[in-house]
Amino acid sequence: MAIYSIRAMELRDISQVSQIEREAFPPPWPATNFKRELVSNSLTYYFVANEETPEQKEPAPVIEAVNNPGPSKSRLEALRFGLRRLFGGREMPAVPSQFILGFAGLWFMVDEAHLANIAVRETSRHQGIGERLLIAAIEVSIERKAKFFTLEVRVSNRVAQSLYRKYGLIEVGTRRGYYMDNKEDAVIMTAEGITSTPYVKRFQDLKQAHAQKWGNQVFLAR
Repeated sequence: MAIYSIRAMELRDISQVSQIEREAFPPPWPATNFKRELVSNSLTYYFVANEETPEQKEPAPVIEAVNNPGPSKSRLEALRFGLRRLFGGREMPAVPSQFILGFAGLWFMVDEAHLANIAVRETSRHQGIGERLLIAAIEVSIERKAKFFTLEVRVSNRVAQSLYRKYGLIEVGTRRGYYMDNKEDAVIMTAEGITSTPYVKRFQDLKQAHAQKWGNQVFLAR
């Protein structure tokens, strides 16, 4: 069983997320410009499920510098000083992205939250990660006071449709020839009143059931 957390997507994640997108939505499906979505589009919110690994012990020079900053150094300055010592005065290497298991993205339009995309790495499927990403998407939508939660899904993808119905989405229409690879239709599904007390109560029950089945995962700061 994968051990992972869910956090906001960062620029350093783009390479892995693009790889997962190509795996899930091969050409001619247009590639998402994730950099633009993260930097320039205030109406979007992307997040990832990243694999958790045991924390490594900090190197002694860094710990010593932070714990004993001296009379003229703040703890932040001491941390930078310690890292410079660790890397011999050279530029510190960029922090690499953790291993990304899946991602999802939301578009916010007036009172609607639209699930733009959601995908899980092929080798990480069937472990509850996709459902947890959906839970996170609905959580964010509720926090942002959206009244509607919508998405498109392939007509043939009965498994995904069943999952979405589980979370209160119903079929409201069809987009003809929506998928470019085979011109397959897309089912439009929507959940209304997601901030209402009955929906939130049902949603929390589903979230708890998922945690009991797959293990509690931490949704980190937005």
